Amino acid sequence: MKLAMVDDRIASFEDLDPVHFDRGLYFGDGVYEVLRSYNGKIFALEEHMERFAASLAAIRITNIDVGVVRERVERAFKAAGFANAKIYFHATRGSEPRSHTWKPDLKPNFFLTVSELVDNPQEKAKGIAVCTHPDWRWKRCDIKSLNLLPNILARQDAADRGYDEAILVDDAGFITEGAGSAFFAIIGKALQTAPLSANILPSITRKFVVKAVKNIGLAVEERCLTPKQATAADEMFLAVTTKDIVPVVRFDDAVIGDGTPGPCTKAITAEFRKFTT
Repeated sequence: MKLAMVDDRIASFEDLDPVHFDRGLYFGDGVYEVLRSYNGKIFALEEHMERFAASLAAIRITNIDVGVVRERVERAFKAAGFANAKIYFHATRGSEPRSHTWKPDLKPNFFLTVSELVDNPQEKAKGIAVCTHPDWRWKRCDIKSLNLLPNILARQDAADRGYDEAILVDDAGFITEGAGSAFFAIIGKALQTAPLSANILPSITRKFVVKAVKNIGLAVEERCLTPKQATAADEMFLAVTTKDIVPVVRFDDAVIGDGTPGPCTKAITAEFRKFTT
């Protein structure tokens, strides 16, 4: 008989809840999405579902009906009753005794939460401080997988040092993105952001930020910046699903611009808001 121990309780494999065998727990073998709503309407639902489908396909989970997942998202959101909500969901390959390879007929596990989302006006009014951190992540950050330990360590290091976010820097010395955000700098009259690649998550908020920037007449230049180049930016901001656009006023020890959210960031934020109504 195979035995397991859960805290101080010894049990046979047969008596364990399948959750203890979830491949998401053992290996991070799954993908997730985070959405938000504005005033009772889920923002960019189609785009999020398309990215979720792409992530599933990338890790070869083929037996999930994305249409069913969408229906679950909408049903849970309606049941929660929050006008402004954060919706998290993930799917793992399924539950089975630990093995690096998986059985082809494994049934996926699905989990979803809905919580009320309260915006922080102070962040947008005053801006936040960020710091650099080595990018320790794997080579397929374009997949929104559950493997987030490098992001967690970077974010915790930033918090321990009194910063609000960690900005990841790759081995070549270039900024990729934030530990939990897309990174943008305004230099002159152009938006600077890293081009999408295997080491950049295709952020949904990023997509709408780029649209907003073009709508107000600013240029968009997709190029990688070094921390030194970013320090000299006129303005800086992050894009996060649950917060949309967040101004950055301090980068490591450097003050960005005059130390307050800049005019371009404010104009982009106002234009972005048009997409959410």
